[in-house]
Amino acid sequence: MAIIPQLELFSWEEIEPLGDLERLRLVLEHLPDEALMAHLEKSRGHGRDDYPVRAMWNSMLAGIVFQHPSIESLRRELSRNGQLRSICGLRAVPSAAAYTRFLRRLMEHGSWIESMFDELVKALSEELPEFGRRLAMDSKAIASWASRPSKEKKEDGRRDLDAAYGVKTYRGTREDGSTWEKVVRWFGYKLHLVVDAQHELPVAYTVTKGSRSDVKEGHVLLDELEKRHPEMLKKAEVLTADRGYDDSKLLSRCWDEYGIKPVIDTRRLWKDGEQTRLLPGHTNVVYDERGAVYCYCPETGARQQMSNGGFEKDRGTLKKVCPAKAYGITCQGREQCPVAGGVRVALAVDRRIFTPIARESYKWAKEYRYRTAVERVNSRLDVSFGFERHTIRGLAKMRLRCGLALCVMLAMALGRVREKQQERMRSLVRSVS
Repeated sequence: MAIIPQLELFSWEEIEPLGDLERLRLVLEHLPDEALMAHLEKSRGHGRDDYPVRAMWNSMLAGIVFQHPSIESLRRELSRNGQLRSICGLRAVPSAAAYTRFLRRLMEHGSWIESMFDELVKALSEELPEFGRRLAMDSKAIASWASRPSKEKKEDGRRDLDAAYGVKTYRGTREDGSTWEKVVRWFGYKLHLVVDAQHELPVAYTVTKGSRSDVKEGHVLLDELEKRHPEMLKKAEVLTADRGYDDSKLLSRCWDEYGIKPVIDTRRLWKDGEQTRLLPGHTNVVYDERGAVYCYCPETGARQQMSNGGFEKDRGTLKKVCPAKAYGITCQGREQCPVAGGVRVALAVDRRIFTPIARESYKWAKEYRYRTAVERVNSRLDVSFGFERHTIRGLAKMRLRCGLALCVMLAMALGRVREKQQERMRSLVRSVS
């Protein structure tokens, strides 16, 4: 928890009704930054202390809370707002050079920011029993301040030498059955997130160049959770993600290593117009790339989709029930049908397609809707934390800025939970008063 300097001009009673400053209060009181502050103050030693470490840190947090797109914007606000300077512990507005030096020091201590993030995740897990049961994974495109690679490769603090081109393709189906596709290209970075899908709060993150594959970084995110929050992986029941994470190794890992049911959309990978494949060991049962299983009537050759009968955990199989038995439809060849009693489909037939929650089931569709939790977190980062209008250059600074924004988001949520305002913990704008 941050120590808020008590200057003679500052009193919380005076600002309690003000929404903006109330949000800053939540962050300053509930962010676990003591270890970082002590380390920075110790590393400063007996050097000049024109602007105290805590005061600089508090003002940086204020810049994030109040959505300032640049240090100069923050300095202008501090210059005109004496009450904010008092809250931060500043008697004068720090120079731009002072902020540059402070940012460099913070970038050298990125692991400390990650530790704060982990402490906040752990604290929320203790406050919210359901926190972490449903997880969702996705990446967010963050365009660089630069529009293209620089021809000059020498680092000078002004050019963005780390950004790379990225592309994401979105596909869907309209109500009339027609398909649509949207391709987004940008030059910059990616923020990869795992969030709690119920409370819409981050639990793990990484920041990479825009060219980094979602699938590869998905494995990294699981590694990070295993290292930092193994208890959450034991608690988690479902992980949802879009088709960008469609990978048999990732799907298998979720279930085999952690017992998490993956709900990840599939890409269309079958070639040459292949619509169905024969289920191994059967002569009249096929399946499609969406995981639907069909049987053919041995008398008429008519095809019907088999009904879901549930998942057998001990066997690692999905039960499929005869459609005549499940739906009461007429089947002339039922008497001689070899699958009239149903079939068991092993997940091992195709780990991409067959998962513990049957893809064509209502339950799968219901769980998949939780994936949008990541989109809402990403939207808050854009709107409430200024990532739509940023001036960040370089991977190290982008990692620092993303880490701080996510820590502020969690600190606000934690404060509202602890102050019995849980219904407002997702709000980054409204006051709790």
